[in-house]
Amino acid sequence: MKIRRVVPDLRSADLEAARTFYERLGFAEVMNLGWVTTLASPDNPTAQIILVRDDEPEPQPSVSVEVDDVDAVYATLKATGAEIVYEIRDEPWGVRRFFTRDPDGHVINVLGHN
Repeated sequence: MKIRRVVPDLRSADLEAARTFYERLGFAEVMNLGWVTTLASPDNPTAQIILVRDDEPEPQPSVSVEVDDVDAVYATLKATGAEIVYEIRDEPWGVRRFFTRDPDGHVINVLGHN
């Protein structure tokens, strides 16, 4: 398994204000679904921050990990007894993903692009 990128998922009470703040740090918006926004460095597209509207229902991830084979990671975690808090599925915005909970209780979004 290859890890392609790791991105913090930050909850935000004001997505517009947060987006503006991170744009001043040099990030540019690369995706906006209204409830979630992804910002990336124009020079290093794997350097990203995900902003999630704070009123979205739980569980929401603390970090997203993009891998080359999300189904293999899912199978490994299921086989080893890891807690799956959002079952694997294809999302309409072009990713296949699931959420798992790490030993400290952090929700991790594990994904691959379709």
